[in-house]
This record gives sequence, C-alpha cells and structure tokens, in this order.
Amino acid sequence: MLEITVKRLKPYHIKADTNHLYVIVSPENFTLQINGEHYQFVPYKAKEIMINRKTKKIANPEVEFAFQKGEQIIYISMKQLMKLVDFLHILHPITKPFYVEGEEEVHHDINENEIIIDELDRLNIKRLIDKSLDERDEAAFYTLQKLL
Repeated sequence: MLEITVKRLKPYHIKADTNHLYVIVSPENFTLQINGEHYQFVPYKAKEIMINRKTKKIANPEVEFAFQKGEQIIYISMKQLMKLVDFLHILHPITKPFYVEGEEEVHHDINENEIIIDELDRLNIKRLIDKSLDERDEAAFYTLQKLL
C-alpha cells in the first residue's frame, strides 16, 4: 500500500461553466510524497479536477494522474486522492469561491420569473391596446398606453 501525502497543490488555471468547475493543474504546482519520496505531476493522462458547482463533489473520480520521479511513473486515481484528507483540505479553499450556493440559485430563479412575468404583462397590455384601437375606445387606449 502506498503512503501518500500532498506536498503542493496549486491550480494552474480555474475554469467554470454553469455546472462544473475545472481545476487545471501543472507539473510545477502539484507534487506528492509517495512512500517518503517526492513525485511531480506529469500531464500524461488527466490534468484537471472537475467539480460539480452545486453539489461540491468531484465529478471525475475515474481519472488517473501520473506522478514522476526520475524514470519511475506512478499513477494515482482521483478516488485515491479523494481519500486523502490533506488533498481535500487544500482543494476546498481553492474551489469555494466558485460554488453555486442554493440561496443564490433561488434568488436567481426568482429574478428570472419576475422578468418573464413582466414581459408577459407588457405583451398583454399591447394586446389590450390593439383591442382598444380595433374597438375605437379612445379612453381605454390612453389608459393602457400609460401602463407601458
């Protein structure tokens, strides 16, 4: 069994889309101590940690990262890294500012709903204005026009 400790983990770059956060790692910023020896990340297989922004869970646990010391290369799966307390303790503060919190999401949905309702109201008023013109109802026309 390998004894693994994270020595350094700093993202090279962080990308975010609506659902996921991508923490891109680089060789100079990701090193492990494996059985007392220092190994440096090499981008042979995986080079990013993908995290679901809403659940805050790692979304690509099946990937393998390669670490090299001299000629020796050791592959460590994301599942193995996820079991390391120090890995998660280092990763969490890096990713925390990018998470989508439930409260913010609810407010966002409310704002979208308000915009949709306002647009529907505006379209309804325009239809009523058209109706007042068809019926030649001048009073209704001017009253509805003020609502726009």
